Amino acid sequence: MCELKQNYRKGGFTFKQFFVAHDRCAMKVGTDGVLLGAWAPVKGVRAALDIGSGSGLIALMLAQRNPTLRVDAVELDHEAAAQAQENFNESPWAERLHIINQDIITYSQHSLTQYDLIVSNPPYFEPAVACRDKKRDQARYTCALTHDVLLKSAKSCLAPHGLFCLVLPYEVGERLQDMAGKSGWFTAFRVDISDKPKTGYHRMLLGIQLQEASVQQTSLALKNENNEYTEAFRKLIQPFYLKY
Repeated sequence: MCELKQNYRKGGFTFKQFFVAHDRCAMKVGTDGVLLGAWAPVKGVRAALDIGSGSGLIALMLAQRNPTLRVDAVELDHEAAAQAQENFNESPWAERLHIINQDIITYSQHSLTQYDLIVSNPPYFEPAVACRDKKRDQARYTCALTHDVLLKSAKSCLAPHGLFCLVLPYEVGERLQDMAGKSGWFTAFRVDISDKPKTGYHRMLLGIQLQEASVQQTSLALKNENNEYTEAFRKLIQPFYLKY
């Protein structure tokens, strides 16, 4: 999905309660991250982990939605981690947001925290063609973090009752869901995303867990036939977007 346009300060994106600077991050604020940050269940969650946090967008959204939630955000790239820390410091929830400049494999091997919720907007492009920007390459290609490694790392950090939520391109999401099912995960939630009601699905919100579950599967169109945001999508983004 394309980068969103709602910039009232240069170099970032202005939300109702916080600003996300992203000029030093490979991946900018976009619809994928907003969807995950607005959708992931936070009721009753005390500790959350954001894997590959980038600018810190999703962690900030989770902190806004739950006034007692503590979020640890793991980010490999030094510049992105530094900018996420600055975004956290400027937000109303600085004391509940913590950035860790480390790869998730190392973090998962040493962390003593078991998280109620883990979120990730993970890499998904296969590295068939090299990217000119190495940081963007790292952020978007599965060569830096395979989905198998991501699932294993999340499993190490997740509490027995916890939920792992991801946003992915639709076909990639189907493959990851199948991979997860073969390695001890159960799908609890799935939302198939389309641009409009009659167009094909292009994104997936996926919630998986380690306890057996019945799948709650729904769909969401972002816009109606008049090219306006649907009521369901507006309900998700209303707490964050200035125009709502």
